[in-house]
Amino acid sequence: MNRLATLAVATLIVVPSAYAQQPDARQVTQERASAEYDAPHLVEVLGLKPGMTVADIGTGFGGMSIVLGKWIGSGHVYATDITAHALRETRDYVKREGLTNVTVLEGGADRTNLPPGCCDALFLRHVYHHVGELEAFNKSLLASLKPGGRLAIIDFIPPKGSAVPKGVPANREGHGIPTAVVIEELKAAGFTYVRTIDRWPPGEKEVDSAFLVLFAKP
Repeated sequence: MNRLATLAVATLIVVPSAYAQQPDARQVTQERASAEYDAPHLVEVLGLKPGMTVADIGTGFGGMSIVLGKWIGSGHVYATDITAHALRETRDYVKREGLTNVTVLEGGADRTNLPPGCCDALFLRHVYHHVGELEAFNKSLLASLKPGGRLAIIDFIPPKGSAVPKGVPANREGHGIPTAVVIEELKAAGFTYVRTIDRWPPGEKEVDSAFLVLFAKP
């Protein structure tokens, strides 16, 4: 499966429940393999250390939350999603893996539902371009972080001719989001822009690769 097809599978996890699909074993395995590959890079960019608290916002089938839960040791992982089936699948996955340091939490369209100031880092993988309640949601992201905490937005440039998802601003320019828009919106919410990694994960050679934009809470 090429990179764009993989991203298409990933984005199914964040659309409203009526449009979401139940995962099959192949998709769960694929997501876990992708998480195993991406996690070391993400840990480095976010400055994570064992014992810290991190939130996977829009966890999907739970692959990255599981990988980070095993890595972070005495720390904690919050795995959030807005769809009932994703929450159910992730809870079952956490139980099967025997992890006690992963909390599965229902997110909201306009808020993370995380405890205030709970996290050293947050990340959203192929989720941000679906957010419609931008001002409230981005303020909630900021409130969920400790001072100095980091936020990573992993997303992709919209393919030419693709349709803007329902309920989000037209400035997305298709199914995806330009990096300049990500930077503008998160800075408006009070975040400090740190840097952009144009191809994510680093070294990715596929034409349809993702990007990562990194922010910090002042």
